[in-house]
Amino acid sequence: MLEFPNKFDGCPPVHPNLQNSELKVWHGLEGLAADIEAYGKWMRDEAEKRIGHLYPKARNSEGKELTPIAWIWARTVESPNPSWNGHVPLVASWILRPQKLVYQTVKPVVWVEPKIDQDNQTILYNIRTGGEPNYSRTIERGIGTCLATGSTIPNDWIVAETRAGRMRYQLMAVVAEGSIGKEYISVADKTIPNSYNFLSSAITGEIEPGMSENVTRYGLDYFEKLFTHRQLTALATFSQLTLTARKMLEQDISKVDFIVPDSYTEALTALLNIVVSKCADYWSSLCVWYKGSEVVAHVFGRHAIGMVWDFAEANPFSNSSGNWMSKINSVQQTVKGLPTTGRANVFQANALDQVTKYDKSAGVVVTDPPYYNNICYAKISDFFYVWLRKNLKDTYPNEFSTLLTPKDEELIADSRRHGSKTEAKKHFELGMAEFMRGVATSQHPKIPATLFYAYKAQENKDGKVGSTGWDTFLQSIIDSGMAITATWPMRTELSNRSNAIKANALASSVVLVCRPRSKSAPLASRSEFMSALQTELPDAVRLMQSGNIAPVDLPQSAIGPGIGVFSRYAKVVEADGSKMPVSEALALINDVLGEILDGEEAELDAETRFALAWYEQYGFEPESSGNADSIARAKNTSLQGIEDSGIGEARAGKFRLLKREELDPEWSPTTDSRLTIWEATQHMVL
Repeated sequence: MLEFPNKFDGCPPVHPNLQNSELKVWHGLEGLAADIEAYGKWMRDEAEKRIGHLYPKARNSEGKELTPIAWIWARTVESPNPSWNGHVPLVASWILRPQKLVYQTVKPVVWVEPKIDQDNQTILYNIRTGGEPNYSRTIERGIGTCLATGSTIPNDWIVAETRAGRMRYQLMAVVAEGSIGKEYISVADKTIPNSYNFLSSAITGEIEPGMSENVTRYGLDYFEKLFTHRQLTALATFSQLTLTARKMLEQDISKVDFIVPDSYTEALTALLNIVVSKCADYWSSLCVWYKGSEVVAHVFGRHAIGMVWDFAEANPFSNSSGNWMSKINSVQQTVKGLPTTGRANVFQANALDQVTKYDKSAGVVVTDPPYYNNICYAKISDFFYVWLRKNLKDTYPNEFSTLLTPKDEELIADSRRHGSKTEAKKHFELGMAEFMRGVATSQHPKIPATLFYAYKAQENKDGKVGSTGWDTFLQSIIDSGMAITATWPMRTELSNRSNAIKANALASSVVLVCRPRSKSAPLASRSEFMSALQTELPDAVRLMQSGNIAPVDLPQSAIGPGIGVFSRYAKVVEADGSKMPVSEALALINDVLGEILDGEEAELDAETRFALAWYEQYGFEPESSGNADSIARAKNTSLQGIEDSGIGEARAGKFRLLKREELDPEWSPTTDSRLTIWEATQHMVL
């Protein structure tokens, strides 16, 4: 995205089918984009010749042949109940399409109906339209229910069966391309064993525990085990075809009458292999059928390799979600839109080396650092790395020198890797401190460093609000000799990603703007710090209020001037002579901000101030938990604290204040362990 564009600006395509194109002048990367599509189309056609028979047409109830979009499978295990001699499915949802309104037409719900034959000890599946599923899910939180007998299937039983390689897949439905929309087709019984000796040489690599522990727990401990036989065959075939496409490209370049840059073959080959790795994300047995949009959802809806029990297997040769050409087109459109001005050299290096070994007059630091222990980036990157390394290790020997991604120096607090939480915390704190010292000495003197960060407030057992990662990160910045001159919220997260839909995920990242602190920075006492806050923050907040900042983001933005006051001092000294930590400074800043933003509300408890701010914007209606978390942090409380106080609830990515009639009718201020003025007022009004 940075190196290639300038090299190939205006370069015509080299594929023979494009030589007689009516387009005589190729602007920007139009030529490279056209070659991606042309060679990608050849790969698709060639792959269909080789493995197309593995993806047969489906027949609907009228006998008409249709192209499958996806096959819906359920994982199965042996029932522990001796009265049932056979496997039973582990299904999280029987619904394939919810009832929805499309172009003013109501489409009824579509669901899978299991048919249990007690005499023959078999389970078949029919597609039903309308009505509601007459069976509940058969797997939840790792505990199963035998569909045939109703018996509980303990998690230990499921773990033992899967680790022993006795888990199977059973086909429940086929989704096909109909004349109008999608058709859901019932299938005959089809169960396949879950053995992994077929094409296991396609990729290799053991999956590390950690962020992927819920798949390794169930015996999916090598990357090849994350795919069905058919998926491995497809990925191996397309991967092999990228090498064939490279040879074709070299021959085609030798036949054109214009000069093609030396690295053109390298660029196109890399891009085609990126398409293969993108397909791995959609051609895995960990993909779900996203019933809302009726598409195959990719593996990484969240930052982990999560276990999926009933999964969707995409058809590479369809015209719908998850097909090969859709990924080709995705990369092609990205390439076509890249700017070709400017020059860049991209290299992989330890972040610490970046900020200590290069000329500070030429560098601007912009980084999104690790979030303490939230995400094990290197571990989950292996999912793509194993496919990229397969064909690109000779082209990029430095980047693919190891079988899996290097992990020892990764700056996260991983207790598994470092032996204990204490050692993991030490690794993160020392590494982040060293990195920030490097930033302080290497950044351009006239341009601030910008650091993106997203965190979620949590309460400890004493009810104090904070975040270990956030406090540690801020502390490392200040200890390095940097001053934080501003903090700004940026809407960086998609609200429709799966971890936002089902969890109380954040909508914003916080951008920290940092400059080196003056070497002559003074010390300050606690009272001097408080006096400076009370003097400077009102004007700063009024300036922000006059700008175009959303009300939900104003409290978080306003913390910036406060932490700026704190970080400009060499040290803020407590009455006992100790150094004030960042966590205490944030609490004081929030108190002063509360006085400024809330006026007369400043004397109220934090949960009540939150409720007033929330009610002013949303009333009792549910809205994003990310917004709620942002306001809660600014009011020095948390969503957990608000729920504990009994005035609101956060569920499935949404937060709402409880209505008066929903409050506890037995409530008494004398027994409430977390009394709020808001709740007392609501009871009085009621």
